[in-house]
Amino acid sequence: MGYVFDFKDAGSYDGWFDQAKNKYCLDLEIKLMMDFLSPEKGQRIIDIGCGTGISLEPLLDKGLNLTGIDPSLYMLDLASKKFGSRVDLHRGVAEDLPFEDNAFDCAILFTSLEFTDRPAKAIEEACRVAKDTVILCVLNRYAPLNMVRRVKSFFVPSLFNQAHFFSIWELKQILYAILGDVPVKWRTTPQFPFACGQIASFVENYKIVQKSFFGTLIGMKIKPVPKFRTRPLMLKVKKTKAYNPATGLATRMRS
Repeated sequence: MGYVFDFKDAGSYDGWFDQAKNKYCLDLEIKLMMDFLSPEKGQRIIDIGCGTGISLEPLLDKGLNLTGIDPSLYMLDLASKKFGSRVDLHRGVAEDLPFEDNAFDCAILFTSLEFTDRPAKAIEEACRVAKDTVILCVLNRYAPLNMVRRVKSFFVPSLFNQAHFFSIWELKQILYAILGDVPVKWRTTPQFPFACGQIASFVENYKIVQKSFFGTLIGMKIKPVPKFRTRPLMLKVKKTKAYNPATGLATRMRS
């Protein structure tokens, strides 16, 4: 299951993004997610580890069928107050999704893979329930900003104490082990230290800049081909008696 956000975490989560610098970083991350997603009206999208729904908010008015799932009742309670019936919310874990194969067009894990115990299993489940696309947005282990966050977490308790940071190579290794050599696209949000505003944002949104291996957030778009499906059960065949219609005598046949 991994780390489950408690009442205190849920109360401070949205507030953290109200700070100007954090809001600026979130806007860059959401834009990267939306570029990969390119949502179309009527699509079925699931946000795995949706939390309070920060990554669902930009999808609300696009005519989509939205589902969110999270293990924390406190986070789901806040999401429910935000969205009401506009999002179908469920309590559950990423490693064991309560949905059928190909139930959605796209699955998103937006800074939630970091808090799972078994990230490979979570990705496998996302590929199972998503028909077309899986999008991962995860914190980069080698980003300067994340290195600072990790060092600070040793002295000041924060959610970063509980997070597992990934690298691009590590994510690819997990993906190829599960799916084989599937199509994968990736970009990052560099989030230059001590720089924000319109000019910095303009530079950050250049695709060539977003190919940095040291960007703060890694965005990956995966085409799960061949599609994941539940393995069929093998049934044992037993011999049964049958009658020959001509003689009326019992014969043996396979059923």
